[in-house]
Amino acid sequence: MNRSLLFAKRNLTELSRDVLSYIFCIAFPVVMLIVMSVLNASIPKEAHMTVFRIDNLSGGILVFGQTFVMLFTAVLVATDKSTSFLMRLYASPMKSRHFIHGYIIPMLMISVVQSLVTIVSSLLIAGITGVNLKLPGLLLAVFTSLPSALMFISIGLIFGTLFNEKSAPGLCSVIISLGSFLGGVFFDAEGVGGVMYTICKCMPFIYCTKTARASIRLELDWESFGLPFVIISLTALVFMSLAIAVFRSRMKADR
Repeated sequence: MNRSLLFAKRNLTELSRDVLSYIFCIAFPVVMLIVMSVLNASIPKEAHMTVFRIDNLSGGILVFGQTFVMLFTAVLVATDKSTSFLMRLYASPMKSRHFIHGYIIPMLMISVVQSLVTIVSSLLIAGITGVNLKLPGLLLAVFTSLPSALMFISIGLIFGTLFNEKSAPGLCSVIISLGSFLGGVFFDAEGVGGVMYTICKCMPFIYCTKTARASIRLELDWESFGLPFVIISLTALVFMSLAIAVFRSRMKADR
């Protein structure tokens, strides 16, 4: 475990030196909250459009922010691989589990910090706009969104392991777009219904958003929270297992 923590500390240090990680993982979700809240204020009440209202928006932006953690995970792994840093570490007594833990731990830490910044910003916006947001629900969302964070981090590990530092970010951009669009972050997927909602239900992203929003509202019934949470937790386990298998196979091949 000490090896994992030492490697995690190194990765956290690398990320802390990258200004872009602060911009995209911390500042950008806050900017999106502000911009979408301003947009919501300009929408006529007669439109009955509430997707940009802060009690709905905060859960969506919380999940949207996690997609950028995925991006930086992929970039970090791909860069380590391209600079032969991992090749040198492969000669050390470190096992594949140490590498996996060393990448996941700092990324989960960043995801938690990102979520906390998002909920604090959401509380401030809710106070300004007069929307009632409950702090227990927001804090609950930080913990219940960990499976979705783990899923995105695992996807980043897979992309970073299989592709180089030029290809991995491009593939992550596709997931970011799919996550925001098919996750119902910026539009009411359930309200649209039809084929569009059917497609959304076939992807894991909408269950991330549903879990976060249900947690914030403290709607903890099976349909609103329980089922989406179970689905995204199982999906996270699948992607995590796949990431471990891919990393191990690549590690053996490089050795």
